Amino acid sequence: MNTLDAGLARRDPSEVAFAGIVTSRARFFYGSNTHALHERFRVRSDDGHALDIVDNVRLAPRVPVVPGDRVFLQGELIPCGSHGPLLHWTHHDPRHLHPDGFIELDGRRYA
Repeated sequence: MNTLDAGLARRDPSEVAFAGIVTSRARFFYGSNTHALHERFRVRSDDGHALDIVDNVRLAPRVPVVPGDRVFLQGELIPCGSHGPLLHWTHHDPRHLHPDGFIELDGRRYA
């Protein structure tokens, strides 16, 4: 279920699902818009695309990823972020304005 290629071909945000390998350790920061704690890590998809994953850990549990982990993801893809492709909304949306996303690691779904 890899919709990443179709999402990257678009210029506007789109909902995608894909699998990949974590290539960096998680870094934590406070979002400039929400001021909520986020984690950010890099993933290389099965078809070779590298993108950043940004997960709001105020809305979903921290995902204990380390480089080499295989993850399954669903969220909103921003194909032209300031540092390249970016996937966010990898958690539930308490206001129900976005489709719920997730990060799955070792059979556990973080949403």
